[in-house]
Amino acid sequence: MQHSKVKAFPENFLWGASTSAYQVEGANLEDGKGPSCQDVKEVPEGTSDLSVCADHYHRYKEDIALMAEMGFKAYRFSISWSRILPKGTGEINPKGIEFYNNLIDECLKYGIEPIVTMFHFDMPAALDQRGSWSTRESVDWFVDFAKILFENFGDRVKYWLTINEQNMLTLVGSVIGTTTLPKGCENPLKEIYQQNHHMLVAQAKAMALCHEMLPKAKIGPAPNISVVYPESCKPEDTIAAQNANALRNWLYLDAYVYGIYNNIVWSWLEENDAVPDFAPGDEEILKNAHPDFIGFNYYNTASCKEGDDIEQGGAISQQENLGIKGFFKGVRNPYLKTTEFGWEIDPVGFRGTIREIYSRYHLPMLVTENGLGAYDKLTEDGKIHDPYRIEYLKQHIEQIQLAISDGCDMMGYCPWSAIDLISTHEGMVKRYGFIYVDRDEFDLKTMARYKKDSFYWYQRVIQTNGDDLSTQIE
Repeated sequence: MQHSKVKAFPENFLWGASTSAYQVEGANLEDGKGPSCQDVKEVPEGTSDLSVCADHYHRYKEDIALMAEMGFKAYRFSISWSRILPKGTGEINPKGIEFYNNLIDECLKYGIEPIVTMFHFDMPAALDQRGSWSTRESVDWFVDFAKILFENFGDRVKYWLTINEQNMLTLVGSVIGTTTLPKGCENPLKEIYQQNHHMLVAQAKAMALCHEMLPKAKIGPAPNISVVYPESCKPEDTIAAQNANALRNWLYLDAYVYGIYNNIVWSWLEENDAVPDFAPGDEEILKNAHPDFIGFNYYNTASCKEGDDIEQGGAISQQENLGIKGFFKGVRNPYLKTTEFGWEIDPVGFRGTIREIYSRYHLPMLVTENGLGAYDKLTEDGKIHDPYRIEYLKQHIEQIQLAISDGCDMMGYCPWSAIDLISTHEGMVKRYGFIYVDRDEFDLKTMARYKKDSFYWYQRVIQTNGDDLSTQIE
């Protein structure tokens, strides 16, 4: 649909950006922090460990000041579970509470709204050893953790996100380094969807607890949503795309918003002897979650067709789309360009994704991740020219404005990432930030911060509330 005149961004639109604790903070075992699953996993060959990252733990004041200079209205970050509870349960680490209190206060000093993700791929290693999400106890672990967060930070944090990319934890957990299956597991698929069920129940209980403890706060999920196209207008390809969309997207959002399992996925689980076991009261818990908004990460769309000849070998990133035998087969989209790292780029699909989410759920939406990873280079005169990132973000912001003009309720835009950090798969060389960190994969160099061209561009976008998206940098 073409609009003769597009609508303006809302006056209170939350322009910002995102990070996650395990990728940006460093200090992974300092000041009483316990190890997380990310700290003990085997990192991809040739990539940095997580001991230093961007050293945000020690340099957060400098980093927040730079975000304020950009004009951020919001900063979306995650709280490390094992920095608060070194063993995942039990004794609270006062140094962890102190750090996040300081971080939140530093944001508020500049008028930046803290948006807190409660769980971002970093289960405490001690809880991994106790079964992680496979055990029903994980529901109570997460709710107890949520209560500590609400008690300590709820007086200042108005926006909460429960679990980052739960669908990716379920679909490609081994890629992220989070999948823990019990020894001797005979039905891995059932086990994975039992873990998923425990996460659904845990986040639903956390939402209800938030509404009880913090009646003025807002809370929502943060899945990675990627609308799937059929390869052709062949009817069987459309059915395959419906299957893929249900499995990748609607299973999670249907459960978050309506408290029910998607019927297509439920039928698939039944056929594969993978239906999760419900504990007494689970149905009611799921239906009482009532999220206030939908946070979602978007990087690209996907495409698929009918087909059983699925390539073997498994996915190598969250955005890999291989397919499932008898359900759908992933294919490349010939109409889309790709990044240096092979991810398809689809700004128009962003608008389509927003429209689809809103038409199904009718809740305000917050973009919690969207960005371009690239091999940025620091010049001798201290500049980082990243026109490719500016163009990527410009095209996606334009599509948000078109979606707003379509009648979709958009709360804000927090692209990935505020500052360079350790990528889950490619380490430090795959940079996403507006702020450059002077370090290589293993050589920490100066760790100094430099403003990329995209820093100044985004600064102007925020100053004009999205009115000026021109790519010219003075």
